[in-house]
Amino acid sequence: MASTVLLLLQLLLLASLVSASHHYGGSLTFTYKGRNPDGTLKAVLRARDTYDGCQYYHYWYCSTGNCGTTTSRLTSTIDTSTNAPAYNSRWCETENVETWRLSSDKPFQLRAASCCWIPTRNSVSNWRFNSLVDLGRRSDTGKPNRSPDIAILPFMRIPQNCPRTYKLASFDPDGDRVRCRYGNIPHLECDNCHPIPGFQLDQDSCTLHYQYSSADARVFGFEMVVEDFPQGQIDLFYSDGSRNHKYPLHRRRKRQIFTATPFPTTTSAAPTASWWWWTTTTTTRAPTTTTTTAPTPPWWWWSTTTTTPPPWQWWTTTTTTPPTTTAYHNQSSNVTPLSKLPLQFSFLVDPPVSSCQEGVYLPKLVSPTPANGERITAEVHKEVEIRVKAQATNSTIQNIIMSGPTNVTKHRTTNNEFIIKWTPTPDDLGDHYPICFAVESTVWNSIYQSEMRCVIVEVRKEQIKATVTCSESTMKVEVEKSSFFGLREDHLRLSDPTNTICNLKRHSNRTHLVAIIPLNACGTQIEEDDDYLVFKNEITTVDDTPNELITRKHLVEARFYCQYPKRGNVTLGFTAHRKNVTVWEKGFGTFTYQFEFYPDNQFRTMINPNSYPLDYDIGERIYMQLDASASINNTEMFVESCRAAPYDNPNYHPTYSIIENGCKVDPTVQIHSSFNDRQFRFSIEAFKFIGLHEQVYISCTVMMCEAGNSNTRCSQGCMNSTWSNSHSFRKKREALIQSGKHFVSQGPLRLKRSADARGGLAVNLNLNMVFMVGCLLAAVGMICGVLIYKTKMSKVKYQPLPLEES
Repeated sequence: MASTVLLLLQLLLLASLVSASHHYGGSLTFTYKGRNPDGTLKAVLRARDTYDGCQYYHYWYCSTGNCGTTTSRLTSTIDTSTNAPAYNSRWCETENVETWRLSSDKPFQLRAASCCWIPTRNSVSNWRFNSLVDLGRRSDTGKPNRSPDIAILPFMRIPQNCPRTYKLASFDPDGDRVRCRYGNIPHLECDNCHPIPGFQLDQDSCTLHYQYSSADARVFGFEMVVEDFPQGQIDLFYSDGSRNHKYPLHRRRKRQIFTATPFPTTTSAAPTASWWWWTTTTTTRAPTTTTTTAPTPPWWWWSTTTTTPPPWQWWTTTTTTPPTTTAYHNQSSNVTPLSKLPLQFSFLVDPPVSSCQEGVYLPKLVSPTPANGERITAEVHKEVEIRVKAQATNSTIQNIIMSGPTNVTKHRTTNNEFIIKWTPTPDDLGDHYPICFAVESTVWNSIYQSEMRCVIVEVRKEQIKATVTCSESTMKVEVEKSSFFGLREDHLRLSDPTNTICNLKRHSNRTHLVAIIPLNACGTQIEEDDDYLVFKNEITTVDDTPNELITRKHLVEARFYCQYPKRGNVTLGFTAHRKNVTVWEKGFGTFTYQFEFYPDNQFRTMINPNSYPLDYDIGERIYMQLDASASINNTEMFVESCRAAPYDNPNYHPTYSIIENGCKVDPTVQIHSSFNDRQFRFSIEAFKFIGLHEQVYISCTVMMCEAGNSNTRCSQGCMNSTWSNSHSFRKKREALIQSGKHFVSQGPLRLKRSADARGGLAVNLNLNMVFMVGCLLAAVGMICGVLIYKTKMSKVKYQPLPLEES
C-alpha cells in the first residue's frame, strides 16, 4: 500500500514538472544576403527550435548593437517523432526563417531566453541563447564575414553501456577555424555552465565522446557554443570607416578536451517502481536567481525567475562532489571569435543493452548511406536525394530522424531504404546546408539509434536546363544541348542504351537533346512507397565508345524521374500485350526477342494479343515460349532467370522466382523440347503469388552466345552460384563470344477469382493503374516530373537494372 501511494505521488510530481517543461534545444545561423534597393543590408536568420509541440518557436531580441528590424518570417516543421522520453509524448523541430534589414554592418548580438527545458538530470531549467553576428568586410576574402553552418539532431539517445562518438556538424564557408565549447557565461550562454559527467568534448574537432553514465528517464541538457576564428590575422572593415583586427586562435600542442568525472553517488533503495524513478545519478547546486531585462516581447518568452533544482530525488539520499574539469584559457585577450552561435540539444541515456555492436540492436548504417561529412552538390530548383539504409539483426528498423533546412522531407521505400529529399530555391544559391540524420529501431518498448551522420549540401546555380513530361507510359525529357558544356552528343546515353528505342539520336534536334523513355525500358528504375510510384532514369556521359558496357568515366549525370500517385479508381482500358524487344550490341549486331503465351503444350498458335490480360485458375498450367532472331548465324540463346512481379519493371522487389541461374526454382516448372537453340519453351502452374496482386508480369533475363563454345555462360547451364559478371564481360570484350544480359517480359496475368470480383471500379496498384492515372492526372497537373543534375563528386546514386523493349 505504501509503495502504491509513493508511486502515485511520484507520478503527480512528474506530471506537475512536465506540464511546464517543453524545450529540447535549438540553434541559430545567420547569412548575409546582399543589399536592399535602399542601401540597407539584408540578412537571413535561421533558428531551429525543438519543443514537445510544433506550435512554439524562440523569440529573438536585440541585446547589443544595431540589429535592424525583421521584415518577414516563415516557420515550417522539419521533423517530429513520438520516440521521446517517457514523460513526453513527442518532440518536434521547426525552423524559423527570418529576413532582417540592417542599417549597419557593425557587430551585434541577439538573445533568446525563457523557461523551461524538459526535465534534465544536470539541473538545466531555463534555456538561454546568445549569438554574435559580424558582417564586416574581410581583408582576406574581400567579402562580408560569414558565420559557420551548424546542425545537430535535437534529441539523441544511447544505451548506458555503449560508448559512442558524435561529430557535430560545423562547416565554415570562409575556411575559418571552428571551435565548439560548453557555454561558460552564466545566465547568458547557459543555465548550468558545467561540463556534463560521462562525456568528453574535443573543442578543436567539435567531437563529443559519450563514455558512460547511468540510465535515467531525464535527459542531459547540452548548452554549447560554436565559434569561428581566422586562420591568420585579418581585418574587418565597416561601412562607417572603422576596422577591427582579428587574431587567430593559437594552436595548442594537445587538443583541448573538456572532461567531467561522474559524481560518486550513494543512493538508498526506494520502494519498487519503474527503474527510472529511483536509479539515478544526480548533481545538486546552490539555487541561483536570474534577473533578465530586455525590450518587451510577448510575456511567455522571458521573465524574471528564481530557479531551484527540481526535487527529483526527494525520496533518496544523495551525496555528491563537484565535477573536475579541464579549464580553458585564451592565449591572448585579443583573441575573440568572429561569430558566436548557440547549439543546444537533449541527450537521453537508456538502460543497458546486451550487445553494443552496430547491426545487432543498434542500427548499422550501410551503403548507399553517405559518409559523415560528405559534400553533396545541389542545384537551384532541382531536387537532391540522400539515400540512407540501416540494418539490425535483433531489432526492427522503424524510422529515420533528421535535421535540415526548410522543406526537407523524408520517405521510406518498399525496399526499406530511406530517402531524404530537398529542393533548393534561388534564395539558397551559394549557401551550405548541413543535414543530419540517424535511423531508429525498436524491440518492444526499447528504442535504439544508429550513429548520427551529417552531410553538407552546397547549392549552385542551375547547370542543365531541361523539361520533363510524364505521360501514361513514358517519360519525355528535353535538355538544351548548350547545358552539356560542349560535350558531343555521341557521348551521351541513357542508363541502358542497348535497346534501339533508347538511342538519344532518335528524337533529338539541333538545339535540344530529346529522349522518350518507356517506363519499363532503357534501364528505368522503379521505386515505391506508401503513396507513390517513382520511375527514374538518367542521361550520362561515356567514353569514345558509347556502346561499350564497361564505362570508365562519367563526366556528368542528368537524372530525371516521374512520380505517380498510387491511390485512385481506375479501370483497364488499353492493350496490355508487350511488343518484341529489339537489341543492338557490338559484335552481335541486331537481334530480336519475342516472348509469348500459348494455350497448350503443342505451342502451335500463340494467344491473341487482344485477349490480354490473361486469366488463370490456381493450378492451371501456363505455357510460355521465348524466341530469338539474330543477324548473324552460329548463335544460341540462354534463359538465365525468370521471375513474376506486380509491375512490368525488372527493378521491382519482391519478386517470385521461377528460374534462377539457369535452374528451376518453382517445383512445377517443366522445360519443353524446342526446334532450335534460339528457342526456349517452359510451363508452370498458376501460383498463389498472382492472387496476392491485382495482376503480375513474367520477365526473363536472356543472353546470346556463340554456339558450341564451352567458355560461354550459355554452355554452363544450371549453376548454383551466380555467374561472375566481371568474368562474363571480360570474355565478351576479348573474344565477343557472348552478349550482355537482356530483359524481356510479357503479361499481365490474373487469377480468375480475382478478375471476377473486380466490379466496375477497382484500385489497381500496378503499371496499368500508372498508365490510367497518368492520363487522368496529367490534365490536372498532379504528375511530378523532375530533372536532377549531379556530378560524380557525390556518391549518392543508384545502380540501374536495365530492361529493353521496342
